[in-house]
Amino acid sequence: MFEGLRLQHWRTQVRPDGIVVLTLDRADQNVNALSRGVLDELASLVERLAIEKPKGVVFCSGKAAGFIPGADIKGFEAIHARGETFDWIRSGQLLFDRISKLPFPTVAAIHGHCMGGGTELSLACRYRVASSADNTRIGLPEVKLGIYPGWGGSVRAPKLLGAPAAMDLMLTGRGLRASQARAMGLVDKVVEGPLLVDAAIELAKKGTQRPLKQRLTAWATNTWPARQVLANMMVKQVSRKARKEHYPAPFAMIEAWRRNGVSNVGKALMAEAKAVSKLATGPTAMNLVRVFLLMERLKGLGGKDHGIQHVHVVGAGVMGGDIAAWAAFRGFNVTLQDREMKFIEPALKRADEFYTKKIKDEAKRAETRARLQADVEGAGVAKADLVIEAIYENAEAKHALFKKAEETLKPGAILATNTSSIALEILREGRTDAARFAGLHFFNPVAMMPLVEIVQHDGLDAETTRRLAAFCKAIDKLPVPVAGTPGFLVNRILAPYMQEAILLFKEGVPGAVIDKAALKFGMPMGPIELVDTVGLDVAASVGKIMAAFHGQPLPDGLTVEEGKRGKKDGQGLYKWENGKAVKPQVPADYKAPDDLEDRLILPLVNEAVSCLADGTVADADLLDAGVIFGTGFAPFRGGPISHARAAGPAKLKATLEALAAKHGDRFKPRPGWDAL
Repeated sequence: MFEGLRLQHWRTQVRPDGIVVLTLDRADQNVNALSRGVLDELASLVERLAIEKPKGVVFCSGKAAGFIPGADIKGFEAIHARGETFDWIRSGQLLFDRISKLPFPTVAAIHGHCMGGGTELSLACRYRVASSADNTRIGLPEVKLGIYPGWGGSVRAPKLLGAPAAMDLMLTGRGLRASQARAMGLVDKVVEGPLLVDAAIELAKKGTQRPLKQRLTAWATNTWPARQVLANMMVKQVSRKARKEHYPAPFAMIEAWRRNGVSNVGKALMAEAKAVSKLATGPTAMNLVRVFLLMERLKGLGGKDHGIQHVHVVGAGVMGGDIAAWAAFRGFNVTLQDREMKFIEPALKRADEFYTKKIKDEAKRAETRARLQADVEGAGVAKADLVIEAIYENAEAKHALFKKAEETLKPGAILATNTSSIALEILREGRTDAARFAGLHFFNPVAMMPLVEIVQHDGLDAETTRRLAAFCKAIDKLPVPVAGTPGFLVNRILAPYMQEAILLFKEGVPGAVIDKAALKFGMPMGPIELVDTVGLDVAASVGKIMAAFHGQPLPDGLTVEEGKRGKKDGQGLYKWENGKAVKPQVPADYKAPDDLEDRLILPLVNEAVSCLADGTVADADLLDAGVIFGTGFAPFRGGPISHARAAGPAKLKATLEALAAKHGDRFKPRPGWDAL
């Protein structure tokens, strides 16, 4: 059947019963990302299948990791540079459309990750069967890249699932477990992994009928009247979480569906191709693709070999306790030490609550909890391959702790500090093995924040940095190596932003107005709410360190009153109720200062330029990645350095000079602007 075809990425099996099994096993990668080469070969196979007309076809993966993670994103820039974006999208559309029209049953056998273009290929098949493995995830996450499904997914998903379920899947970009996909009707059957291909073959032979309720919902929710009503509801829901000018993709997808529906597939596909190609060449998508590639770079910094099995954490406060709980959650044996058991118990309680939420299988939850042990005496230090200090910010106390730990620390073990601001040059003094002493700075909340700063000093061994990066990957965190200067990267860049917000607040600008300006720029949380969340005491401490670092006096207004430190006290710059800030109503006639956004954002960008100039990180990409993943800085802008270059370095430098003349020397452009 396939004689004469030269295939690198696909394996073919023509079974005696007339079923053809096509196995994707991309030759040049560990995963089956859909490259031009993969799709060109698939086009040749589909052309031959259309002629030969077998009894049925099963698509499966030859990779243990999963089915298909989506299109090959690394090739996007080259496609864009050649002006081939529309042609690339349209060719994929037409290929999947040909698959959908094959005159025999087609089945996608899904195991592991099935995302984006992989899910769109499965939607082009008549049936889908998924393995029940824990790592099976099915989704359409293209909105996270500033686009939406462009190979027919935005047309076929609503037609199969009904508009509400399909649009929710595409607008959130979430991945579904096999059981969730089955309940939704996205897959027709769920089986154990070893039975997957056999079940797919059986489905190709016998087929299945979708539930009547699903078919009626799919029809009713895609009619013209339903589209007009539902689209308005969807726009309102999306607008609560994203601005159209920042993230146009979800709004464009809703509008294309509202106008075109799914009954005329050819018309809907053309509308999809035009809209997605326009989005793909816009600044939001270009920056979000860059952010994705930066994330992949961070994941690859340390490799896999870290040589760490046992982690010992000293300090069972919120940070230390949550670091310990997370490390155990990710498979490491962990001991947690503090002065008395009463200080450890709250951390263990939080861990139990976290595991209950995240691990549904009771046996696995018990295994995870067993890996986390209280250790008041500190016996775990002698067994540990990595010791993490997470006590309060006091250099003398940390030195005493390090000295005690070094008495029993085994050869080759790494000693790390979670300090958020103290220079590593200070903390490394007196270490018995400075080459294996580093900063490992996590962010709060540990379970949610993806970044970890690996804080370096001139006596640190490069192998220690590599091992810590590999450890970060093993616990599903993104490592960024940074210099050991005060504040490191993220806190150093955030400090002037937060300080300026407090000064504006003290000047009488309402907190809600300040926060609204930051949200309008694209920050995930307003700075006044952020200061309260972090704690006014912590913000003042970091601010004091950073002011001394720059040789400047701490700006007036950064005082902390007892019992009014922010969210943790229920009162700070805002009052807090049930974990949420209560923001006072802003008078209707209030007019915000014309330079409000510049006063907030440019100190942050100014400090980022300074960090790049003095080598706090190795390059601009790492800096942008660190700030995005460490602070949530407007991802659609690509990071502070990317934003500065897009806005024009000369223009922003001139604006800083004008702000300095009006408001003070804290706005003076730092060294590095001319090099951008």
